[in-house]
Amino acid sequence: MLKILIVPCLNDNYAYVCHDENNNAFVVDPSEFKPVNHCLESHDLNLRYILNTHHHFDHVGGNFELKEKYNCKIIGSRLDKDRIPQIDELLSDGEQWKFNNIVAQVIEIPGHTTGHIAFYFESEKAVFTGDTLFVLGCGRLFEGTPEMMWNSLKKLKSLPDDTRIYCGHEYTLSNAKFLKSVISNDLINKKIEYLKQLELTKTPSIPSTIKEEKELNLFFQSDSDGIKLLLNMKDKSDIETFAYLRNLKDNF
Repeated sequence: MLKILIVPCLNDNYAYVCHDENNNAFVVDPSEFKPVNHCLESHDLNLRYILNTHHHFDHVGGNFELKEKYNCKIIGSRLDKDRIPQIDELLSDGEQWKFNNIVAQVIEIPGHTTGHIAFYFESEKAVFTGDTLFVLGCGRLFEGTPEMMWNSLKKLKSLPDDTRIYCGHEYTLSNAKFLKSVISNDLINKKIEYLKQLELTKTPSIPSTIKEEKELNLFFQSDSDGIKLLLNMKDKSDIETFAYLRNLKDNF
């Protein structure tokens, strides 16, 4: 069984140090060296792998120094082979990556970037979604299209309800405020107050679950007749509805 440690980095990024009972570890999306290294040293862990969900610097910024110190291997998408420096192992959609006897399914989830992947550990009930799926939100479309991102979200939405979501940023309060601008009710108001308390104590809102995102994440509901009716888009496609919501959020 994996122990997953949340490591805040930069202003609002999260890296995740994951280790087994023998203190062997991998890290997902190390934005910077110091906080990740501090976590590894304080838990006496041996870093063997770096897993990158995509090539953006705020997800790979610690790669070089960590590889230099721990002689670990960098794992990422085959589509990012020329965009993640010193990458060692290339993975594609549907392939598996193994950490001892723990298996991750690789899921291609383009939209934020064209080479974005998620790592889904079924046995651990955990998925690392980078900047594709956030708590109550989704990533901006820097390289992909609305159709790409909607299809990627549908892949993640199809995972078991109890799957825990470990995403790349602490954007939850901002996402909740956007949600309130579209749909305002007591549940959302209570969620915002709860998130404000977490922010005051610098407590992560991570992880969420697929079930929770199905209930509240507007982007997951782009295929909902109720949401389309609310947005006056009842005759529009799911992709058009998603694109409209993403544009609203971009300008929120």
